[in-house]
Amino acid sequence: MNVRLAVFDCDGTLVDGQASICAAMDSGFAAAGLPPPDHHEVRRIVGLSLPQAIRMLAPDAAPTDQAQIVEGYKQAFRDSRHQGLLEEPLFPGIAELIGQLRSDGWLLAVATGKSDHGLQSCLAGHGIADHFISLQTADRHPSKPHPAMLEAAMADALAEAGDTVMIGDTSFDMDMARAIGVRAIGVDWGYHTSAELSAAGAEAVAVSPQHLGELLT
Repeated sequence: MNVRLAVFDCDGTLVDGQASICAAMDSGFAAAGLPPPDHHEVRRIVGLSLPQAIRMLAPDAAPTDQAQIVEGYKQAFRDSRHQGLLEEPLFPGIAELIGQLRSDGWLLAVATGKSDHGLQSCLAGHGIADHFISLQTADRHPSKPHPAMLEAAMADALAEAGDTVMIGDTSFDMDMARAIGVRAIGVDWGYHTSAELSAAGAEAVAVSPQHLGELLT
């Protein structure tokens, strides 16, 4: 029997972290003495590595200011986590989907723009960390849509492209999958529209975790 590997994005796919992401971004810009970015634009770049996201949000800022935004964002996230104020709830139905996929024999992985610590803390806090055999983050790979994270997850699972599906809420996820011939499925509860996901190569866009489970059968 062939390996079946489902690789999930995190923010916007497994968890809804937009409130904490926007608040941390405001803090990062404030640390650099810059006005806060438009929150719609912040949501648009969720999924990219943090330095890449900052370059897109503040393209005219000096490199030193961009670096200060990055550090201010990280500090704000650390402070929120330590104070118990970090908001990253699982989307309704995700925990049940993860459990069902594991019961059905799927191997699961994550490919995300989060840091190693941020991802591990998030998954552990929801009690689902043990379901994933591979956790790939922007700490060790180029930003999406470069396929390095997806390739590493496949290597960990000993899965071929034809055995793998990438699941995410942004065109970055779809582009990453398409770059190496991996099946791509979008979800419509995240940060890019269904039309954008389809245009980026999604074979289907799930409207709920239950629907996603049906697409994976």
